[in-house]
Amino acid sequence: MTGPDDLTPAKIMGSVRKQGVAAYKFPRTPPLIWLNFIAVGGNRCRFLNAYENQGEALAERTETLRFYDLLPSSCLSTFQNLLVIDWSSDTVNWAKRGELGAGFRVNEIADAQARAFPGFDNLILSFSELQSVMEDSRYESWREVLKVVQGIYLIADTKSGQLYVGKADGSERILGRWNAYAKTGHGGNVALRNLDDLDMSHRNHFQFSILRVFSTGASTVEIDGAEAHYKRALLSRQFGLNRN
Repeated sequence: MTGPDDLTPAKIMGSVRKQGVAAYKFPRTPPLIWLNFIAVGGNRCRFLNAYENQGEALAERTETLRFYDLLPSSCLSTFQNLLVIDWSSDTVNWAKRGELGAGFRVNEIADAQARAFPGFDNLILSFSELQSVMEDSRYESWREVLKVVQGIYLIADTKSGQLYVGKADGSERILGRWNAYAKTGHGGNVALRNLDDLDMSHRNHFQFSILRVFSTGASTVEIDGAEAHYKRALLSRQFGLNRN
């Protein structure tokens, strides 16, 4: 599969039923039900469909390939094109046993249609939503917008109510800065990292929004001044998570 044009039922079936002879990649005796996923960004994979394995078509076997008779299955049909899971970090080994896959984290259950960017004033993201925006193909247009603007952003700890005011300037822009948070949970910030060290799940309480955006031509002095203003206005040094 190389793109959306390949995601037709016939092409999916043709690809899935063809497996290598070597048993170290694909089991010699595969199970009855096969669940099929497609990568949508990072380690995220979306559930496409399921097949019932009727056994190998021995007459079609070659020196390097095995072919299986497959029938569409209604297994998990309610979640078709909706269920998104986090695949394991071992993305090279694409075939996973059911007992291993059962432990994969469910990221979301949502349709695969591209999402319209809501505008800077309406953008509020939970930590899991931030990760989706950074990696999911549905949010490609969002990433295009966020990578061209500098700005002042706000992280709110929804558990404690504390605030963190940050800036994204220079070549990093908002996309680069927020991508760091999505990957690490703290983006290198001292107070956020301390919370993460105490409890890695605390990052799930963070909420991200944008206070102000600047064009690419804005000066460092202008952006630094805006950051300092919001820190004073929101008392994020005295009562929040800013340490400078």
